[in-house]
Amino acid sequence: MGKPRSPKGRAREVVARLAREYPGTEMELCALRHEGLFQLLVATILTAQTTDERVNKVPPALFERYPTPADLAAADPTELENLIRPTGFFRNKAHSLQAMAQALEERFGGEVPSELEDLVSLPGVGRKTANVVRSVGFGLPGLPVDTHVGRVARRLDLTSQTDPVKAELELNALVAPAERGRFSLRLILLGRRVCHPRRPRCEDCILCDLCPSAFRVGR
Repeated sequence: MGKPRSPKGRAREVVARLAREYPGTEMELCALRHEGLFQLLVATILTAQTTDERVNKVPPALFERYPTPADLAAADPTELENLIRPTGFFRNKAHSLQAMAQALEERFGGEVPSELEDLVSLPGVGRKTANVVRSVGFGLPGLPVDTHVGRVARRLDLTSQTDPVKAELELNALVAPAERGRFSLRLILLGRRVCHPRRPRCEDCILCDLCPSAFRVGR
């Protein structure tokens, strides 16, 4: 079979190969430990400027102390800051978490909404976080663009955009709605395991023959 020449054709083949390499649902592919929508939303907000691994050390104590949005909204700020301190930027994150929890209580009856417009109206929630909640939590279309997704997608020439929102919109045009969440999570796995920022392991990559950037980065 010939190499796909168009971004649409390349995207179709990338989606298929990644699905074979990293099988599973959005829930199974997501690295964040969580139980339910509220925990997923909190954990995703905490991932800003840090790793999923570091965030995963926080939830047990955090959600034992604040199991509901109402509990989090009423939290003592200093106690909350101490619980999430390992994730970095803990003062800003604590403020965002409490404001988000208050908004959930006041505007959504303590429930996490599913619509993108509602999610991004919450304090501390941007499109990336909203798309994580939609795709992983609700099983709805959503393509979160983090540093891994953006880097790998640009190397594959699926987008030229460095702005996450613009990259998301370009990728949405190439990937079917039902595949967007899994596609994002699989690009993250490839970016972490193979397509590293400085020295990608092109020789080990299942997309090497499709990638316009193969063996050109870090050489």
